Amino acid sequence: MELPVIHRISTALRTQRVAREFGIEALSRVLEEYMPEEQIAEVRRAHEFGARLHAGQARSSGEPYIYHPLAVARILAGLRLDHVTLIAAILHDVIEDTGISRDSLALEFGKDVAEIVDGVSKIGKIEGMTRAERQAESFRKLLLAMAQDLRVILVKLADRLHNMRTLGSMESAKRRRISRETLEIYAPIAQRLGIHTIRIELEDLAFENLYPKRYSVLERTVKEQMGDTQKLIREVEQKASAALKAEGIGASVVGREKNIYSVYQKMRRKKLRLLKVMDLLGFRVIVGKLDDCYRALGIVHHVYKPVPGEFDDYIANSKSNGYQSLHTACIGPGGHKIEVQIRTREMHHIAENGIAAHWQYKLGDRNANTAPQARAREWLNNLFDSIGGSSSMDFIEHVKVDLFPDEVYVFTPKGQIRRLPKNASPVDFAYAVHSELGERCVAARVDGVLESLSTPLRNGQTVEIITSRHARPNAAWLNFVKTAKARTSIRSFLKDQKEDEAIRLGRRMLEIALRDLKIPPHVLKDESTAPVLHALQLKDMEEVYVAIGTGERLAPLVARYFLGEGDNSVASADGRPLAIEGTEGLVLDYARCCYPLPGDEIRGNVSVGRGIVVHRVDCRQAKARPQDWVPLAWSENVLGDYFTEIRVKAENRRGLLAEVTAEIAGAESSIENVQMPDRAGGEAIEMRFVLSVKSRIHLARVLRRIRRIGSVERVTRGG
Repeated sequence: MELPVIHRISTALRTQRVAREFGIEALSRVLEEYMPEEQIAEVRRAHEFGARLHAGQARSSGEPYIYHPLAVARILAGLRLDHVTLIAAILHDVIEDTGISRDSLALEFGKDVAEIVDGVSKIGKIEGMTRAERQAESFRKLLLAMAQDLRVILVKLADRLHNMRTLGSMESAKRRRISRETLEIYAPIAQRLGIHTIRIELEDLAFENLYPKRYSVLERTVKEQMGDTQKLIREVEQKASAALKAEGIGASVVGREKNIYSVYQKMRRKKLRLLKVMDLLGFRVIVGKLDDCYRALGIVHHVYKPVPGEFDDYIANSKSNGYQSLHTACIGPGGHKIEVQIRTREMHHIAENGIAAHWQYKLGDRNANTAPQARAREWLNNLFDSIGGSSSMDFIEHVKVDLFPDEVYVFTPKGQIRRLPKNASPVDFAYAVHSELGERCVAARVDGVLESLSTPLRNGQTVEIITSRHARPNAAWLNFVKTAKARTSIRSFLKDQKEDEAIRLGRRMLEIALRDLKIPPHVLKDESTAPVLHALQLKDMEEVYVAIGTGERLAPLVARYFLGEGDNSVASADGRPLAIEGTEGLVLDYARCCYPLPGDEIRGNVSVGRGIVVHRVDCRQAKARPQDWVPLAWSENVLGDYFTEIRVKAENRRGLLAEVTAEIAGAESSIENVQMPDRAGGEAIEMRFVLSVKSRIHLARVLRRIRRIGSVERVTRGG
C-alpha cells in the first residue's frame, strides 16, 4: 500500500517542477520577449484547447500529457519561432492521440496549423504492414509535408528533443531503439538543416542512452585530460580578444568544450585513442563584416601557431545547409590543440539555427535570409526526384545514406562547383551534372589524368567525364556510388533493362507455345489479344511478355487462352524446345547446383522474379512440379562464358596450387573461386574450383591439362 502513495507524491512533485519550467505561464514569459500580445493570446487559446483534448492522458513518467507539447513549444520559442509554429507544437499530437480531424483543427486554428500537425502525425495501423514499415511510411509522409512547409520538421525535431530528454522512464530496449533512430535520422536532419543547437543535444542524449558506459568513460576522461578547462578558455578568450582589438577589429571570442559525441565520432573516424584527440576545445570568433573574417584569421594565426593542413574555408564554399565559417586549428596554451571558427554575426545566427533563422528574420521585419531554407527545399526536391518512387523501407535507407553530408567540392571543366558526399566517384559527379551524362560515362579525367570511374574524388579536383554513345550503366557501379540520385538512376536503368529482356524472352516463349498448339502467330496482333488481356487482367501484350519472361506466368498456359481454354491445362512438352543463345541477360539464370554448360542436356524451371532458371536434366537438387518445367536446348550459335565447378584430388605438396592454376590459365579459363577443404585422408587434398568456360568441350580441354600434373590423382566435374 505504501508504494502507490510514494509514486503519487513523486509524480505530483515532478508535475509541479515541469509546470514551473514548461507550463503555459513560463512559455508566455518567453513569448513576451519577441511576440505581440494578440499572437500570445492565440498560443494560450491553443493550450486551453489542447489541455481539454488531452485531459486524462499521462506520459509514462506520470505527469499530465499536455506538458509534453508545451515543452516542445518552449524549445521552439527558444529559437524565436512564429506563433503558428508554436500553436502547431502545442497541438502536434491531437490528430494522432485524441481523434480530432484535420478539418476540425483547420476550422479552429487555420489551414497552416492543421497541415503542420497532420505532417507530424504518424500514419495509423494498416493491415499487413509491420511496425518498421509503418515507421518508414510515417517518415516519408513527414518529409513530404516538410517539402510543403519546413516548419513541420522544426516541430518534429523539438518533439524528438523533448522525448530524448525524458527517455529515463522507458525500458532499456525502447530507449536504445529511439536513440539509434535519433542518431541515424533526426540528428543528421538537424545538421542538414543547419540547426546546430538541437543537433548537438540530440547527439549527446542519444549517445548517452545508446552507449551509457562509453559515454561515462569518455566524459570522465575528457574532464581529467583537460583539467581546469575554464581557466584555459578564459586565457584564450582574453588573449585573442586583445589581439583583435589592437588591430581595430571588434569581435567577441567565446570558448566551449566539444560535445562528447563529436569526440567519440572523431576517435572512430580517424581510429584514434582519446589521448590523440587533442582539439577538445573550440572557440568562435564573431566579427562584424565579411572582410574581418579573413583579417581575424591572420591575427589568430599570429597569436597561436596554426596546425598545417587543418584549415577549411566554408565561406567561399558554403556547406549544403548554408553554413559559412572559416575553420582552423592552432596550438594553444600548454600545447593544447584548439579549434577556431571565425564568422560574421549573421553567419553565426544561421550556423546555430539553420532554417529556423528564416522565421526569426521575418519576425524582426528584416529581409528574410532564405539561403538555408532554399537549400533545404533543394535537398528535399532532389531527394524526391531521386528516390521518391522507392518502397518505404528503401526510401528510408536511401535517406539515411543521403543524410551524412561529409562533402567534397569539385569543379566541372567550365569551373562550376559541384558539392558531393565524401568519397564520391566520377559516376556520382556525372549524375549530379545530368542523368544522361551518368548513363553514357565510360571514364573520367581528374585534374587531367585518366582515372577509373570508381576513383574517390577529393576537394578542389576538376573532373571531366568521357562518354560513349553506346555506353550503359553498369550494375557494378552500385558498389561504389555514394549519392542517392546515382544509385536510384542505375537501379532504375537495370530494372528497365531487365524488363526489355523479359519482353523479348517472353515473346519468344509464347511464340513457341503457340506453334506447339498449331496457333498462327498473327493472333498476337492487337485485334486478337483483347479477350486474352481481359482474361489475364493485364493492360497490354508487353505486360504479358514480361510476366512470361520473369516466370510469373507459363507460356503454354497463356497460349491456351488464345484457344479459349484459359484453364490449368498444360501444353504438351514434346514441342520444339526454347533455344538458349546465352544473350538473354538478366531474365535467364543458370543454376549453381549443377552449373549447366553448352553441350549439356538442359531444362528450365520457371521461377517468379528470376525468370527461367536453367538446370542440367540430371540435376538431383532441382525439384519442382512438372508443369513448372520448360523444354530447353542450346542454340547452335550459343555465346558467352559459363560457370562450372571442378574438383581436383592430388598429393598435398608445395607449389601444387600454383601448378593447377597455371594449367587452368593455359587453357584460357579464368578462376572465379577456389576452396581447399580439409585433407581427404593421408597426404591427399581436394581442391574445388569455380571456373569460367565456354562449353563442355572447353571444360574437357581444361581437365586434360590438369590431369597432366604428376601429383594429381583425380579430376572431376562438380554439380
